[in-house]
Amino acid sequence: MKRLYKFAFLLILITATAVAGAQVYVSPEGNDASTGSKEQPKASLQSALRQVRELRRLNDAATKSPIHIIIQNGIYALQEPVVIRAEDAGTAQSPTFIEAAPGASVVLSGGVVITGWKKPGGTITNLPSIAQAQVWEAPLPDAFDGLPGFRQLWVNNTKATRAKWPNGGEMERIISWNKKDESCQIPKLPVAIKDINGLEMFIHQWWEIANLRIKQMTTAGDSAKLLFKQPESRIQSEHPWPAPWISKETGNSAFYLSNAIEFLDEPGEWYIDRMNRKIYYWPRTGEELATARVTAPLLENLVAIQGTIDEPVSHIHFKNIGFEHVGWNRPSLQGHVPHQAGMPMTEAYKLRPSGTAEKASLDNQAWITRPGAAVTASFARDISFNGCRFEHIASTGLDYHMGIKSSKVNGSLFKDIGGTAILAGSFADEGMEIHLPYNPKDERVVTDSITLTNNLVTDATNEDWGSVGIGLGYTRNSTVANNDIENVNYSGISMGWGWSPKPNVMRNNKVLANKIHHFGKQNYDCAGIYTLSAQPGSLISGNYIDSIYKAPYAHLPSHWFYLYTDEGSSHITIKDNWTRTQKYLQNNNGPGNQWINNGPEVNEAIRLKAGLQDSYKHLLKESTYKNITLPVNSEHEELVELVVTKGKLNLVQLRNFLKENKVDPNSVYKWNNRYVIFDKVQDLSVFQGKLKKAFPDVTVRPYYDMYYQFDRSRCDNKQTAKDWEHILLTANLVADNKKQKEYLNYHATQFEQWPEIAKGFCNADFQRLVMFRNGRQLMLVISIPKGKTLDELNPKTTENNPRVAEWNKLMAQYQEGIEGTKKGEVWVFLKKVIGK
Repeated sequence: MKRLYKFAFLLILITATAVAGAQVYVSPEGNDASTGSKEQPKASLQSALRQVRELRRLNDAATKSPIHIIIQNGIYALQEPVVIRAEDAGTAQSPTFIEAAPGASVVLSGGVVITGWKKPGGTITNLPSIAQAQVWEAPLPDAFDGLPGFRQLWVNNTKATRAKWPNGGEMERIISWNKKDESCQIPKLPVAIKDINGLEMFIHQWWEIANLRIKQMTTAGDSAKLLFKQPESRIQSEHPWPAPWISKETGNSAFYLSNAIEFLDEPGEWYIDRMNRKIYYWPRTGEELATARVTAPLLENLVAIQGTIDEPVSHIHFKNIGFEHVGWNRPSLQGHVPHQAGMPMTEAYKLRPSGTAEKASLDNQAWITRPGAAVTASFARDISFNGCRFEHIASTGLDYHMGIKSSKVNGSLFKDIGGTAILAGSFADEGMEIHLPYNPKDERVVTDSITLTNNLVTDATNEDWGSVGIGLGYTRNSTVANNDIENVNYSGISMGWGWSPKPNVMRNNKVLANKIHHFGKQNYDCAGIYTLSAQPGSLISGNYIDSIYKAPYAHLPSHWFYLYTDEGSSHITIKDNWTRTQKYLQNNNGPGNQWINNGPEVNEAIRLKAGLQDSYKHLLKESTYKNITLPVNSEHEELVELVVTKGKLNLVQLRNFLKENKVDPNSVYKWNNRYVIFDKVQDLSVFQGKLKKAFPDVTVRPYYDMYYQFDRSRCDNKQTAKDWEHILLTANLVADNKKQKEYLNYHATQFEQWPEIAKGFCNADFQRLVMFRNGRQLMLVISIPKGKTLDELNPKTTENNPRVAEWNKLMAQYQEGIEGTKKGEVWVFLKKVIGK
């Protein structure tokens, strides 16, 4: 009788498992030894996947139809990544869905909750006095034993700041960089650092950044010399692109230092004391650490979809799942010196002399690896993420790396992402030099036919500023459409790799109807859509691109674009894209590109259709760009001064030069031996180089710093005249650094502190007033309606407005005449050069 009962129980268990096999449930209150039914759920996704894998291995009847792993409401703190292998593959008839239960909020988290917060009992060594009574401390969890700690901390899912100097969003400028001894000279720190172990430099350089671990710091006088750890020290100093920026015109590379307890001196900053196993944090206003959820990332990867070239994973679909709290510790272990789009270099150097078999002009070599990602996939097909949320991630959100076919990402949110939100395709295999065309012998490794649609990317690239919203490497037959990309530090969409017009695997990619706005927040040489290399049959069409931020530390303040086809870009059609102006760059392109009907005149219907489709606009409640207070750029005329020190300037040659470069030949102004060109140019730095080459005996001085701009938008009557005249004047700032800073600060705050000045300009019918600076020299451009004169308009600035006179008197102490002016003469007029 006992045997009969036992047999009956076993039969019931097997039957129950088979019936429930089409739906396996997971719950925070579950048990991995349970059957996976709704009443007896599993505790982990790993256990649920194994149960489904076994059903497929045994060819269970449940595998004849779709299988659903249904995850109940909760945060699932993972101790290790979830790995999905070829044995987990579904079929077209029986795909596996990994989905949240209806109405549930499901998060797979790689974080550890930090608990035990309290106020310290005594004085904390080396902590600034201002912070002693403000910080809280908590024990460092044992989970981080043997690890380099963590680089991010979230308090109620708002990222805190690892203690840094200078504070907030401010940065200092390097003094110099010595490539021979791989050292950097910076201004002396305001506080002595007792222990530099763990101290890092974050440096802004051209279109990228670098994280450099400091090995030694030696202070002498008013500066400090930094040496760095290997391997990043060698890569940083040997590689020419990008490199530390040294420029009198625009300022040297900006930087900040981080991860020293001496820097913990304002709310929102934190520091790990590894020796004493404590975490210190100064709470922001409104944060109560007794009840706050404080999370640090433990894992660097949450889900890895790992097929093989012969046995790919297939038919796995994630729906309404959250992926959160993921770290990336490579910068703490090896530093981080990326080449472009966040790709870390493993070796790189300048070629002497230039040239390779593939490219005679190439002056550098580089090899890269791949940044970490919350979710990675390689050798998989028919994979999808629908309605998912990727948040609070240190590096890449989702990486469709190698051999991904017919896979999608749709209707998902990517928010608070340290690197690129979505990467797809190879960016050069390990061991492959990055400038070589990618033509693998086995094309199964190529990522093909992926679709990225209706996703919101916001507050991405917030750790590596040179990453992008969406990055496609070597992909083909892929579509990026109807995404909304905003609040990113560099480019919106980057498509291509290799810097070569030679044939490669890329072709038939489509970038359609995306809305890309409020980008370029920190790094320039950027664009809404950026391309590289040959991509036959590819189409960029119907996109809306607008609102590039005025990046505060950009190496070249005008080096931003709406559309940018870079080196080797070939056989791409760029058509019907709405942009605020036609500020585009076509740099060293290959053949076959077609530019058709792009700019502000594009049909309004195209502009309105771009971005999220109606059923996905609910995602816009997660938008973050309105929280950013940086001003937005507008294309404007550039100003270049030519100083003739010997002989005469050949005006006929200059006019012909301007015509060849699509610059108005009547845009030249003159005072004594100084000629000024004031007009729109495609790229000021390129234009500067061409001028130097064409006029080698002339000093070419570009004015990159437009530090002040008034226009009619500040007037009650905002209407502008159809035609303008430009009045140009020049003067110097006095040779007093303190007064120069005061002068610039007055202009930076004029609209708020001295609103009467703008009112005077409005009253005088000034259309625009802009001011440029190169060193001490200033250029003032007043634009007035054509047919009017400054003599008749200027007196109206002071009518019933005594504050304008006060302003002029105040400014007089900061200004003096340039070389060649008469005694007492300050501002001098440049006269328009009328050509023949």
